[in-house]
Amino acid sequence: MTTGPTTAPDPDPADAAEERLRRWRLVLGGDAADGTGHALSGQDSAMDGALTALYGKGDRPQSGRDRAAGLGASAPSVARWLGDIRTYFPSSVVQVMQRDAIDRLGLAALLLEPEMLAAVEADVHLVGTLLSLNKVMPETTKETARAVVRRVVEDLEKRLATRTRATLTGALDRSARVARPRHHDIDWNRTIAANLKHYLPEYGTVVPERLVGYGRAARSVKKEVVLCIDQSGSMAASVVYASVFGAVLASMRSISTRLVVFDTAVVDLTDQLDDPVDVLFGTQLGGGTDINRALAYCQSQITRPAETVVVLISDLYEGGIREEMLKRVAAMKASGVQFVALLALSDEGAPAYDREHAAALAALGAPAFACTPDLFPEVMAAAIEKRPIPVPDTE
Repeated sequence: MTTGPTTAPDPDPADAAEERLRRWRLVLGGDAADGTGHALSGQDSAMDGALTALYGKGDRPQSGRDRAAGLGASAPSVARWLGDIRTYFPSSVVQVMQRDAIDRLGLAALLLEPEMLAAVEADVHLVGTLLSLNKVMPETTKETARAVVRRVVEDLEKRLATRTRATLTGALDRSARVARPRHHDIDWNRTIAANLKHYLPEYGTVVPERLVGYGRAARSVKKEVVLCIDQSGSMAASVVYASVFGAVLASMRSISTRLVVFDTAVVDLTDQLDDPVDVLFGTQLGGGTDINRALAYCQSQITRPAETVVVLISDLYEGGIREEMLKRVAAMKASGVQFVALLALSDEGAPAYDREHAAALAALGAPAFACTPDLFPEVMAAAIEKRPIPVPDTE
């Protein structure tokens, strides 16, 4: 005996209406004017309390007294709140609420206490905040902070390293052209283009007299990569991702990697690339910007321009000499350097940036664009192979 498929009963309209009121009540915050008339209980009430502690004062700037009325001024109360939101909300929401708490309630200083760091949900933005506090961080907190940063860095390396190495290894192989390739290494498009003069019309075919193929990049064949990173405060997430990618590139024998960070001064952190956590704690987020000085240093380190890729990661707000900066980029490109300008290396898209400088770089053949971490390996592969950079569509 067979039966037809069972059909789930239609939801009770009264239950659906009650659920809508519940959600609106949580969104609106329970003020007298919310109009829901819905009372919360149990976990809903606790969730509402956690939201009210952060968002209950609206968007206006808050004084220390206002903060005490929300989360309170002590680390234990904030730590309890951090534990609550991790209980009630998914990780992605927790990270947003933490960032809002730091921005709205001025909780950055409390992150200097070890018990606070033990309670937070670690992400790229939290790492940026910790790095900005590095110089004022007490010794009792530094080890805890390093552990938090290392946890985030290791997660990023797991996510990004394998694909980056595979993509760039393929690009290095393809960039090493050989005249006598094995059959499976023949680049047929280039081979046909190189032998069009040997076309035989009676047979309707090309007889290739010269084969063009992909070589296998030998250990002695190296590309030079220079990562030049703006460490102004707005670039915090980009600094984190760039440091991780720098460590991944440095682990590849066929790529020689240099990592330079700058504000108004220039610091070469290449000797710390074996540990991206050391790189991050060697940065100093904030301060001014002198792109021209940073590019001058990078230019001085280039010994094989035709085999070099320079990646400038900056919002392009130049505090140095604009004309000199552009002349330097033009000179590097004229010498054979592949130059890539990234307005950001993060998941957030393009930050505020200097549009005039971006347009000037584009006129030099170096388009400036925001790049996600997932796209970065493809951008680097294109630069290594000297083909057009895959600029994302921002329309």
